Amino acid sequence: MPTAALLSFRLGGTDGGSVEAAKWQAALEALGFSVTLIAGEGPVDHLVPGLAMGALDPPDEGALDRALDGAEVVIVENLCSLPLNPAAAESVARLLAGRPAVLHHHDLAWQRPQLGTAPPPSDPAWRHVTINELSRGELAARGIEATTIYNRFDTAEAPGRRWPTRAALGVASEQRLFLQPTRALARKNVAGGIALAGALGAVYWLLGPAEDGFGPELDRLMAAAPGPVRRGPGSEGLSMPDAYAACDLVLLPSTWEGFGNPTIESAVHRRPLCVGPYPVAEELAAFGFEWFGLDDPDRLGRWLEAPDEGLLRRNWEVADAHFSLRELPGALEAVLNSLAVSF
Repeated sequence: MPTAALLSFRLGGTDGGSVEAAKWQAALEALGFSVTLIAGEGPVDHLVPGLAMGALDPPDEGALDRALDGAEVVIVENLCSLPLNPAAAESVARLLAGRPAVLHHHDLAWQRPQLGTAPPPSDPAWRHVTINELSRGELAARGIEATTIYNRFDTAEAPGRRWPTRAALGVASEQRLFLQPTRALARKNVAGGIALAGALGAVYWLLGPAEDGFGPELDRLMAAAPGPVRRGPGSEGLSMPDAYAACDLVLLPSTWEGFGNPTIESAVHRRPLCVGPYPVAEELAAFGFEWFGLDDPDRLGRWLEAPDEGLLRRNWEVADAHFSLRELPGALEAVLNSLAVSF
């Protein structure tokens, strides 16, 4: 059985990169690969601390080389895309030179102004995969050819538990509950989500934790919120389907997302979405989704008073037609075939 290695800063968590890496792992296994996980953090097969975002020391290249030994192909999840650990990226690029590898780009340095403008490393033996056409075009302008594979989703995922989840959160049956299923970072625009919930008399629920030093600002925003707020899962064993089932609206007020999984997850779970004006949202909306904007709370309020089930059904149909998880193995197979990887 051929082996594929999945390599990143961290794997096995709830961040978008880890979630998508797990889907790629399942798709690779469906293609007949044994998959080994290598990261600086997380429940992985090979823990190499120097790969982590906040590592103080570079990775042990001997340990990393041993972890990669025997892999027919290596999938690098964002580690070479963003300069969050330049020493790790340099080590990975050195060890993979001339070896079949796929660099899976969730974001690129210039898409986060504070991270500079350096392009990712490249090699004739590698393939680049982006999660949106915007990034593919930006790489092309820098002389790097890439393929777009959009994030994929189980469009037949079973619904979660609405009423037990709301009860655990202390949200009454008649209250509106707006869910922001993201972490708290400056670019996630928590302030915009809180403001919309307050304007429409809803409970604001932020599912993820604060990161990148955003904790004090999040505390300030939550304390100053015009309406009731909730933070975190609310109960042990909460699943994402539970969170979507419990809410009346999904919020994604971000100013930047490489993809923004709640755009499709809201459609899968038949919930309306209010989305911020980040560039990739426009690309995704062009497939035919019907969403609400942060700048039009009156229209959203009218919809919530008289929900249109047809809108939710149409959004699910778009998600199923263009973003279904069942298409991922075939998309990966095409990329691996271009590398002449045997499997």
